[in-house]
Amino acid sequence: MTTTLAMFGIEGPYWIIILVVGLLIFGRRLPEIGRNVGKSIVEFKKGLKDASNEAEQEANRSSTQHLPGSQPSQSSQTHSTEQHRA
Repeated sequence: MTTTLAMFGIEGPYWIIILVVGLLIFGRRLPEIGRNVGKSIVEFKKGLKDASNEAEQEANRSSTQHLPGSQPSQSSQTHSTEQHRA
């Protein structure tokens, strides 16, 4: 039985050769490349989370504004109370 290292049709021993050549070419820069990739992933996830939160807030705002019989906002309640006092 052979192991399943045949990604893209490349067998196991060829992967070892590719990794050795990659280490020779990028060896000194690998830690820097790893840090940059990690930072990029973190920023991407933060952007997705922010966009998701923003979309959820907007959906909540629009759903409360369009419901019949929904309560007026705090600022409109304050404004109407001030008009009654005058």
